[in-house]
Amino acid sequence: MTSTRRLRFGLLLTAGVSSLTFAQAYAQAPASADAPRQTDELEAIVVTAQRRSENLQDVPVAITSVSGKALEASNFQSVTDLQYVVPGVQFDATNGAAFQIRGVGSTSFDYSNEKSVSLVVDDVVMDAQRDNGLTGLTDVQQIDVLMGPQGTLFGKNATSGVISIATVKPVLGEWSAKASASYGQREDRNTNLVVNAPLGDKAALRVSAFSQGQEGYGDYTTLRQPLNSFKEYGYRAKLLLEPIEGLEVLYTNDFEHHWDNFIRTSVSGGNATVTALQLAHGVTPGLENDDDADSGMGVTRTKTQGHALRVQYHLGRDTLTSITAYRETDYHGEANANLVPSNEFAFLPYNTGELHTEKVSQELRWASPTGGFVEYLGGLFYDRLIARSTQLQWATLGAPLVSPTGVKLTNFYTLTSPIGVSNANASLFKTQNTTVAAFGQLKFNITPRASLAVSGRYTEDNNGQSLDYIWIDPLPITGVKATFTPTSAKPFKQSGRVKDHNFSYRVAGQYKLTDDAMAYVTYSTGYKPGGVAVVGNQYAPYADETVKALEAGIKSELFQHRVRLNADVFSSRFTDFQASVLTNIPGNPIPQIAIGNAGELKSQGVETTLAWRINEAFTLNGGVTYADAHFVDYQYNATTNYGGTALTQAPKWSSSFSLAYDHEVGANMRLRGNLDYAWRSKSWAQLGQPANTELPAFGLLNGRVSLSPVDSTLEVGLYGRNLLDKYYSAGLQQYSTLSLVHYTVRDAHRTVGVFAKYAF
Repeated sequence: MTSTRRLRFGLLLTAGVSSLTFAQAYAQAPASADAPRQTDELEAIVVTAQRRSENLQDVPVAITSVSGKALEASNFQSVTDLQYVVPGVQFDATNGAAFQIRGVGSTSFDYSNEKSVSLVVDDVVMDAQRDNGLTGLTDVQQIDVLMGPQGTLFGKNATSGVISIATVKPVLGEWSAKASASYGQREDRNTNLVVNAPLGDKAALRVSAFSQGQEGYGDYTTLRQPLNSFKEYGYRAKLLLEPIEGLEVLYTNDFEHHWDNFIRTSVSGGNATVTALQLAHGVTPGLENDDDADSGMGVTRTKTQGHALRVQYHLGRDTLTSITAYRETDYHGEANANLVPSNEFAFLPYNTGELHTEKVSQELRWASPTGGFVEYLGGLFYDRLIARSTQLQWATLGAPLVSPTGVKLTNFYTLTSPIGVSNANASLFKTQNTTVAAFGQLKFNITPRASLAVSGRYTEDNNGQSLDYIWIDPLPITGVKATFTPTSAKPFKQSGRVKDHNFSYRVAGQYKLTDDAMAYVTYSTGYKPGGVAVVGNQYAPYADETVKALEAGIKSELFQHRVRLNADVFSSRFTDFQASVLTNIPGNPIPQIAIGNAGELKSQGVETTLAWRINEAFTLNGGVTYADAHFVDYQYNATTNYGGTALTQAPKWSSSFSLAYDHEVGANMRLRGNLDYAWRSKSWAQLGQPANTELPAFGLLNGRVSLSPVDSTLEVGLYGRNLLDKYYSAGLQQYSTLSLVHYTVRDAHRTVGVFAKYAF
């Protein structure tokens, strides 16, 4: 089926939903808008996609909303697991780690590059590298995924979408607490505690804390330790003050700590010596290999903390909102790449990166109430992100760290300092990105059924980066007084700055077909600023990325609000798409990944979401996304054009369905159960779709069942992730000439356990 035919199919699907809506409208008696919903109806979903509280079904944006209750039932542990809950969302754990929506998202290790998917937690944009703002999923109210360009009203960039997370606010005048704990295979554990405490009549404090982790399925065979283990803990404290009528002040402080010993493992032998040593040390390369024989452990440690002050004041019928935030991140990563014991064969025995980020932001919004002929919203936004990173890469390129006669190696090739620079063996990157923006929206309610909204955002960006070379004492790291041989030339320029400005806009028209169905069409533009990439012997500024997107959809509720069926078709065209490019640098044996512009990109497809309250006991939720994201024009080099090839980590089809059960079963007991299944089609881990980097299609089945006394808040049960024990990889990469390696995933193996929770 061609892309044009697929888009036509999507239009026919949307038209079919519209026809079903009209048929249902004639089949049922009209209901009063003020009539209360019945117990077997779906609950209304409130979202803030247009920076004010509105019913999901009234917003002309493709949105998938996931409640905190649904997240808990899914048994997942991290915000990155949204890719298994929301069709059309992927998380690329390679090249900087970032989300993709509708197959689109630029991922890069370069600190001057901004994310295509904007992650927003409690109205604060999480734009720093390695900061998702939410490590655990404790006390989450709701997660809304907004598909397509959203940069006019939400924070920064957002050329392919926004993930907006809201955590639970303190409740005035209420004492409450809830605790939960679970334990499963390979020491899978998760404990949570939430306390809400009133502080007089006009203040309340809410504190949530979590600790979770699991031992890895694989092994470091040389070290005799599990591989791919993780440990996380953190807290969030919220203080709510309402000193006078109409004024709400909310202060939030959060802290999260993450540790794992993840590393890439070998899939196929490239170097015969390395393969033979792997086999000798109990590692068999293959597509389901979780083991590694390196004598150095891969380690990642991340600490994030933040402060936010949200002040909201009602001025007559209007609302003024201020969000002030400060965030800080510390990241340490070790990714030694030998694959075998370094005293027998070493390639890159010392590969360490340190990153520290600091971010301040301020947002002001003035909004009118909804319901008038004209609804208006205006705001200002400021964001400054500073990053400082040191990187050392000391290689032997095959020579073992210890000779057969026991002599320690003392000279290393340094890949992070150039020829001609004395007393240097590491790189120091400094980055500062500053954004200033003004935004607004006017919505005209032309008739009780028809409305038109026009929004715009003017942005000025100032992004700069510098590269310096420093000396790090090798003795504590290598155990010897090492000397170093540089491998590449010095960049002709070591610092730069790119200033950009842009006006993006969005026009959305919507029409109520019936009281329970709305059709809409939107046209929007988006933008990501350019920046400077300094890597190897290259100084490579890159241009801004822009997008033009068209979306048409319908949102409907059928059969007395027991079925919610939404569908849309979309087409987005990106110009100067920012992508990670593997660059062969003269004199450097290891290619470097740098950000650059990749020409024109197109993403088009169809999305559907379904919610069905089958009866008082059963509820079905699900969705299917078809997204064809491919390069239209990408001339990689003189001989290679990636035009027509798919983006990495971008399956064309993805779906997710869950069936929930909640009902009394006799003996004064309540039975709860949940089954969810997520599936995605094949994708590719590398540009150009080489056959050896194909990621096969896979599906994950998760389950949860529990019992609780009807008149008690105690609940005990069983849970399972990946019940069918389906193995899959997060990515594949050809690592030099040593081996094809892959990124293993903890949930690629079945985990079964027990849980209990209690509220009081």
